[in-house]
Amino acid sequence: MTNRLSKYRKQFLEDWFEFSGVGMFVTICLTYIALLFVKRIFIIDSIAAFEVLNERGDIWVFDILYGVQYLSVPIFLTWKWTWTTLTLWIGCFMFGYRLHYNQLWKMIMLSEIFFFFPEVVKILWFTIYHTDPNYNDYMAFYPFSLINLVDYTQIAPKWHYPLKSINLFEILYWPILMAGIYFLSGKKFKISASIVASTYILFFIIWLFFYVAVY
Repeated sequence: MTNRLSKYRKQFLEDWFEFSGVGMFVTICLTYIALLFVKRIFIIDSIAAFEVLNERGDIWVFDILYGVQYLSVPIFLTWKWTWTTLTLWIGCFMFGYRLHYNQLWKMIMLSEIFFFFPEVVKILWFTIYHTDPNYNDYMAFYPFSLINLVDYTQIAPKWHYPLKSINLFEILYWPILMAGIYFLSGKKFKISASIVASTYILFFIIWLFFYVAVY
């Protein structure tokens, strides 16, 4: 890391990186909840099947199930960030990088902002382009993923999640993690890339194979 970059890194860590983790956590959770609300109002409520349920007065069942999604947002994010942070922290330790767990956690939280983009793309897709979907179309879609290259109705359901998980945003997330570890450690980017590849990416691939095997 060059002297100039080291100077900016030190200044950033001292002046900006000591933000409130709780405040950031609440902000990200509320953003995801807002995106869920927008999808419910502008996409799901316009699906014919749900219009029929609403007319019959039976939509309350779905309201309860969808409401659980709002409550599950902080639980899911806590689990996701804990797993990701612990995995990368162990990888850093194995490669001789002594990073604080709290710093890694904050880096993971900041990186999560990147995943707002596919949610926005999904909203735009179903409100501007594919304006008359059924619920299965909505559930099967993930922007720039492998599942968009096939007819999801012609493949086994167990492949839907893996094909959605392998997408452009997930792949772009990997160098973001590499850059985050590189910046926090102030050491070689090549080692930071190796840490992410041998921990997060490896476990991501293993998880997808495991999912397909046990489905």
